[in-house]
Amino acid sequence: MAELKRRLPCNTEGEFFVDESCIDCSVCREIAPGIFGDGEETACVVKQPESEEELRDAFLALVSCPVSAIGTVSLKVPENVYNQLPIHIEDGVYLCGMASRKSYGALSYFIEHPEGNWLVDSPRYHPRLVDRIRSLGGVRFIFLTHEDDVADADRFAEEFSAKRIIHLEDSGVLPSAEIKITGYDPVPFGEDFLIIPTPGHTRGHMVLLYRNRYLFTGDHLAWSRRRNGIVAFRDYCWHSWEELKRSMVRLLDYEFEWIMPGHGYRAKISKKEFERFVRDLLKE
Repeated sequence: MAELKRRLPCNTEGEFFVDESCIDCSVCREIAPGIFGDGEETACVVKQPESEEELRDAFLALVSCPVSAIGTVSLKVPENVYNQLPIHIEDGVYLCGMASRKSYGALSYFIEHPEGNWLVDSPRYHPRLVDRIRSLGGVRFIFLTHEDDVADADRFAEEFSAKRIIHLEDSGVLPSAEIKITGYDPVPFGEDFLIIPTPGHTRGHMVLLYRNRYLFTGDHLAWSRRRNGIVAFRDYCWHSWEELKRSMVRLLDYEFEWIMPGHGYRAKISKKEFERFVRDLLKE
């Protein structure tokens, strides 16, 4: 739980604050970007909520923080805040919230689909989130982009009798996974899903393309608000930077509108933006 005595000096005065336990993940800034911004290698409250919507988003960020670094001076979390999880983005695609410390606060997603719902990477297992996901029809598949962001996938799989999907090369962290992708060719999965192996960040990293609109990218690429552009994470590339670049080139063969990352921020991008990013990346 956040402690007022450890409140960071970069916070704007008022009810909400971030304390020294912050690990500078992107969760609060993704959920409530008008309230939370950048400190010095931390998040900070840059504006206190004024409207009901801003107050709701601030509380959603608070309950979703993986290390409980967000606190309030006197307010308690309203019960109805949990009913807003997962957070609907559009077209049956949701941001789970409830990030896990085990995945360093990686974002995870929920996809509503008539043939069975999906989790993309795992949020923190929390009874209130589990209840909300159950009310949306549960989970049939849990797609894991790579070994870093497995978090509580086992518990969600047990809860919903869901099948876990991970690449064989990263399956050492999840040896009991029901579906292990082998090789590096794209794997169609039903009418709307395409699994695309993208080795680089890890040997078995994969992305998921949904309806040729949403690219769930794990730690392969993201949007950076600081750089105002698409980024890949060279400093956090655990397997091969050169292989990551080759994997990025392969994505030029596909159409998508959204990048939905584990770390960093989601964004709508154009084909030209992505082509320019890849072209510049290959020069590095």
